[in-house]
Amino acid sequence: MKTVLNQFFDNERALYGECGINVCDCKFDGPADGESAFKECRDVIADKCFFNLRYPFWHDVKLKISRCEMTELCRAALWYSHDIEITDTKLHGIKALRECGNVIMKNCDIISPEFGWSVNGLEMTDCTAESEYFMMRSKNLKFERVNFKGKYSFQYIENSEFDNCVFDTKDAFWHAKNIIVRNSVVKGEYLAWYCENVTFENCRIIGTQPLCYCKNLKLINCEMINADLCFEKSDVEACVTTSIISVKNPLSGYICAPHIEKVIRDDENSHGEIVICGDCCCA
Repeated sequence: MKTVLNQFFDNERALYGECGINVCDCKFDGPADGESAFKECRDVIADKCFFNLRYPFWHDVKLKISRCEMTELCRAALWYSHDIEITDTKLHGIKALRECGNVIMKNCDIISPEFGWSVNGLEMTDCTAESEYFMMRSKNLKFERVNFKGKYSFQYIENSEFDNCVFDTKDAFWHAKNIIVRNSVVKGEYLAWYCENVTFENCRIIGTQPLCYCKNLKLINCEMINADLCFEKSDVEACVTTSIISVKNPLSGYICAPHIEKVIRDDENSHGEIVICGDCCCA
């Protein structure tokens, strides 16, 4: 494998088409303002590098990126690339990951609007993220101990699992399909409208008007805090361990909780059962 140490690159396509290259302690920055440093490369290791230029990793295969920094000027850092490992790295440019596959991320710090669109296969562990439209239209995601803050996250995603995460977000999981969220905190407004085959297990759900227009929605041993106008026109099986402010016109299934302050029934098609019970019926 070719090794490049302590170099400075600012020209266009500086390392275009390289196959088998280890780049360490290098900077991609400078007055030439070149783009696409590693375009069309294979078997790349980038360690302790600084990226301040656009589009560094496009159409690449087998990337290992560690201890790197991608600044706000490093736009659209990884597109159309596959078989990627990113560890201990800052990704702070807009649209940092898109149309990629088979990605593993650990101990990364993400500040990137429109991050993760149309990704197929992403394992993210022990990461923090700030974004808008985070992970839109992606599938086969597996997140563990991820702390996210932003808006419009996980829309149109499919076939994904989330465990021990904290999501402070708005309009999360809209139109999501085949999702399991376990042991997590989900805070925000209008959670998971129009979703299908979504399960929340041992979660704390915080915020107004959650879980409306859902199909085959399940809540198992969940808390609901400041939750009003819940489950409107949803097909739901919900076992909630806390009081709910209000439930509105559940379409079918049942909602079990120790107390519901108000049940709104002004739709003749609302047939969801309300069960008041001291213990969770799903236990």
